[in-house]
Amino acid sequence: MSIDVNNESGTDIDEQAVLDVARYAVARMRIHPLSELSVIVVDAEAMEQLHIQWMDLPGPTDVMSFPMDELRPPAKDDEEPPQGLLGDIVLCPEVAKKQGEEAPTGHSMDEELQLLTVHGVLHLLGYDHEEPDEKAEMFGLQAAIIDGWRAEKGLTGPSPAPTVT
Repeated sequence: MSIDVNNESGTDIDEQAVLDVARYAVARMRIHPLSELSVIVVDAEAMEQLHIQWMDLPGPTDVMSFPMDELRPPAKDDEEPPQGLLGDIVLCPEVAKKQGEEAPTGHSMDEELQLLTVHGVLHLLGYDHEEPDEKAEMFGLQAAIIDGWRAEKGLTGPSPAPTVT
């Protein structure tokens, strides 16, 4: 899996953790190992511009996803996943920091960015949270992926609670 992390935000983040959690999420969702993903980290001003341009909503947001080849996880265990461009995930550490601080369990900006990276990957794979049943499925997968990754890394303590709405 080719994953590029490009930090244009001017904020120091744990780029390796973002790369690792993205790689883990894509593998867990059984996306072809030769597929490509880009993660771009931007400041609040750039995120606000994207949010207005693509969603017609004011202010910066935490994460935006831009799918390319509309890859989906294979339906069956023995099915070969298609190869292609998964797409782009755009993260905003300023919003992530605020959300992490306001989360019920309170967690760091980097933990929030890890959660948002998984959230972005799931959006690229066609998951959404507009309807209650979709939200339950997506947030359940998100929690399972974060918990699995944290266990694999030997990270202790509670996993960050979803702050994305």
